[in-house]
Amino acid sequence: MNEGKTITVFLADDHPLTRIGLGLILEQSSRIKLIGEAADGYKAVEKIKANPPDVALLDIDMPGLSGIGAIRILRKSLPDLNIIVLSTYSDKEYVREAMRAGANGYVVKNTEIEELIKIVETFAEGRESVSPYLLDLAVDWKPSGWESSELDGLSLTKRERQVLQYLAEGKTNKAVASLLFISAETVKTHVKSIFSKLEVNNRLEAVAVAREKNLID
Repeated sequence: MNEGKTITVFLADDHPLTRIGLGLILEQSSRIKLIGEAADGYKAVEKIKANPPDVALLDIDMPGLSGIGAIRILRKSLPDLNIIVLSTYSDKEYVREAMRAGANGYVVKNTEIEELIKIVETFAEGRESVSPYLLDLAVDWKPSGWESSELDGLSLTKRERQVLQYLAEGKTNKAVASLLFISAETVKTHVKSIFSKLEVNNRLEAVAVAREKNLID
């Protein structure tokens, strides 16, 4: 996405005042446009499928179909959709369940306005990042079904380890490229290779496995 292009956002939350407030917050950015909202998971899925946004912000607790259930459905039909959970819950299990379901990110509702806007813009531009909070959770999280013995003898190249270290620090592909004096596309290729070797689906899982195997500091 071009950095000047409008970012379309869909918001799902069962509290009307929350939707209104978040809508006003997001539209403080001249780049963000709220194109739809829903008060329950089923309506969210229906509306998002009909008009996919650049970013979908979903609450966890919603009537009918939960945010987690909505994520699972949307991930199957819209695999490239940027989904961010926006919740009052900061408990580890909620975060882990959301990431396993296919969320790209997780943000607590007391996040600062400027940070929330930055997160939405970052994901919309395809510059995935992991928040410090999620990195903390990754320290003691093993992806579902993963056993430590499965990756014994795993070999990452020196460059892949360098990239992985920067991912653990929450840096974007663009930042990693600048630090390593390579292109962002090359970084993307390294990230895909890392995911394949670690048998993970996202950066949070990659960091969790890497720390368990002492592949990074």
